[in-house]
Amino acid sequence: MTGQALYPYLCVADTARAIEFYCGVFGGTERFRLVEPGGRIGHAEVDIDGTTLMLCDEFPELDIRRPAAGHGYSTTMHLHVDNADAVIARAVDAGSTLLMAPADAFYGERSGVIVDPFGHRWNIGHSIEDVSPEDMQRRYSAMTAPPGTG
Repeated sequence: MTGQALYPYLCVADTARAIEFYCGVFGGTERFRLVEPGGRIGHAEVDIDGTTLMLCDEFPELDIRRPAAGHGYSTTMHLHVDNADAVIARAVDAGSTLLMAPADAFYGERSGVIVDPFGHRWNIGHSIEDVSPEDMQRRYSAMTAPPGTG
């Protein structure tokens, strides 16, 4: 098998509002949406700097549902940007919840974490240095070593 592309596909409670959020906060552009006669959006695509984000409203009859509040997060979207602080601030101003303020990280990024108004967790970061996998492992090992062992 040869993969051609991998697209995140998010189910949200209000796709029209989510499109506005992702376009306004992340600089996306709506490509198109498919709308049922009753108004439910069955599929929409937003381009975020060359990456496709797919969205849909809930389809309980197919067991396609938005994230359930209070049940943790099984996935995190990682969005690499030019200025994480600015994007995170815009996201919070637009109704996101800040989980982790932007900070410099061992893996060479300045990043922070938000939960968007639709329940999806995003790690938003920008590069601050190139770190080899070996250096990253060394830093990670030092950071996670039990007290008094490192």
